[in-house]
Amino acid sequence: MTHIPMDKGILRKWLKAGYMEGNVLHPTEAGTPQGGIASPVIANLALDGLEACLRAAFPRYVWQGGQRTCPKVNLIRLADDFVITGATRDLLEHEVKPLVEAFLRERGLELSNEKTVITHIADGFDFLGQNIRKYNGKLLIKPSAKSIKSLLRKVRAVIKGNKSASAGNLICHLTPIIRGWAMYHRHAVSAKVFQSVDHAIFQSLWRWAKRRHPNKGVRWVKARYFHTSDERHWVFSGKVRGSKGQPQTVRLFTAHSLPIIRHTKINSQVNPYDPQWEPYLEQRQGLKMAASLQGRSTLLYLWQRQDGRCPHCGEAITTITGWHNHHKVWRSHGGSDATDNRVLLHPTCHSQVHHARGSTCIPHPVTRVFRKA
Repeated sequence: MTHIPMDKGILRKWLKAGYMEGNVLHPTEAGTPQGGIASPVIANLALDGLEACLRAAFPRYVWQGGQRTCPKVNLIRLADDFVITGATRDLLEHEVKPLVEAFLRERGLELSNEKTVITHIADGFDFLGQNIRKYNGKLLIKPSAKSIKSLLRKVRAVIKGNKSASAGNLICHLTPIIRGWAMYHRHAVSAKVFQSVDHAIFQSLWRWAKRRHPNKGVRWVKARYFHTSDERHWVFSGKVRGSKGQPQTVRLFTAHSLPIIRHTKINSQVNPYDPQWEPYLEQRQGLKMAASLQGRSTLLYLWQRQDGRCPHCGEAITTITGWHNHHKVWRSHGGSDATDNRVLLHPTCHSQVHHARGSTCIPHPVTRVFRKA
């Protein structure tokens, strides 16, 4: 990949170009604020090419002393956060790190001494809110301790800030926080962490409930705020007003109720504009739909619209036969994701349709769903 030097490149000109607001040009006098919407874009532009630079300096295989060795130098990057792996500590410290520093220096950047750490995979490290570590040779990715503490700190602050709020309103404040955090970590090894987080939140809620009624016994407090729902006991519950003013029961979302779904890595060769990848992308979309409530509702709507039958062969579509999500006008040909452009087909019928239209059927991705006892 060819790189434009920072002092002559488009990025430097863009940063000095100013911005328009209300048809008025405002000059750029300072850098972008941290966390701003332009910050990740700028970081990606500035660091673009680092992977190619590392690949050129450290090929996948190197011949040394008549033997083939692998330096294992790889880059994982998101915006300005990145991790570089290497076979040995000396390789990272004396060869990789100087190369990265030179790459950044050319662009007017430098590594942060506070955030740059060289560590062994057996000791683990935190990246994007998750801890990556090998336990007895087995790599496990879990929510980091810092991420867990941040969540509990936020939850406890909400609980303390709503001492006089009703249980229903408190639940409406807490559920989006817990659900969003759990959805982010649901692809990692998080089952036990989810249970411990739910227990810590329960303890905070129990203290909140007892503090509201200091003259009542624990049985009375439990009966008022913690109920049984779907064979689950001690479910924090409350009431809120519905859209028509009627009382509606709400229950606190628990992290451990979310099934752990392993992330399915996409094939690096996929091109959404190439018709040969259409079956692969359709099947990935089908798996993604089946993992969400909205997606399952769409699948049910399509199945009912077809009277439960495959429009290609006319036979019934069941959980035994399986199904694939198919776009009548392929997205690579400009088709949309609207339900009017989609049908459910048997897997074999799906292959036949794509073969008949000149598309290679690529093996569909596999996902695994783990449910906690």
